[in-house]
Amino acid sequence: MPGGDDMNAAGGGPAPDAAADQGVKLTYDDFLLFPDDGRRHELIDGEHYVTPSPNMRHQRISRNLTLAIGRWLEEHPIGELFYAPLDIVFTRFDVVEPDLLYMSNARAAEIATAPHLTGAPEIVIEIGSPGTRKRDETIKRRLYERSGVSEYWVVDPDLDAIRVYRRSGERFERPVELSREAGDILATAHLPGLDLALSRVFS
Repeated sequence: MPGGDDMNAAGGGPAPDAAADQGVKLTYDDFLLFPDDGRRHELIDGEHYVTPSPNMRHQRISRNLTLAIGRWLEEHPIGELFYAPLDIVFTRFDVVEPDLLYMSNARAAEIATAPHLTGAPEIVIEIGSPGTRKRDETIKRRLYERSGVSEYWVVDPDLDAIRVYRRSGERFERPVELSREAGDILATAHLPGLDLALSRVFS
C-alpha cells in the first residue's frame, strides 16, 4: 500500500464516520460517496480505511513491477495487469484498491465490469509501508484469502523483500520469503515463463 500511515475510524487521521461510531457497517453505497481527495479509500468488513498518497519509493517499485510484468504480457497476452485505483468489490462491505493486480482473460470474463471487478483476480500485489504493513499482513491478507485470491504478494520496500502467499484449498500456504539480497527470482504458475528478479523490482 502507499507509503504513508493509514488511517481509519478507529483512531488517527480524520474524524470517525458517524456510522462507525454507532457500530454500523459501511457499504459500497457509502463508499461511492467518499471524497475524491487523492487518498485511497477502502472498506474491509464495513470499516473505512484511508491511506495517504504513495511516496517515491513506492511508486518506483510499482513502476518496475508494472513494466516487467506488462512487457511479458505483451508477448504472452494471457491476461492483464492493472494498477490502482481500480476497485475490487468482493462484497457490499469489502471494497479494496490493491496496488497491482493480475487477472487472466478467462477470469476477466467472469469478474470484470466497466467500473470495477466483482470477484478475485489471480494475483494481488500490495506494496507496504510502516503505516500499512500490519494491515496488509493481517486483515487484508485474511480478506484476500477468504475471497479466493490465488496469490498474494506483499512487497516490503524497507527490506527489499517480497512475501508470496499461495492458495492451497481454502487457505493460503505458509508464505515464501524472497529477497533482493539473496538474489532471488520470483516465478508464478499464473505467468508461466516469467522470471522476476528482485534486483529488478527494487532497482
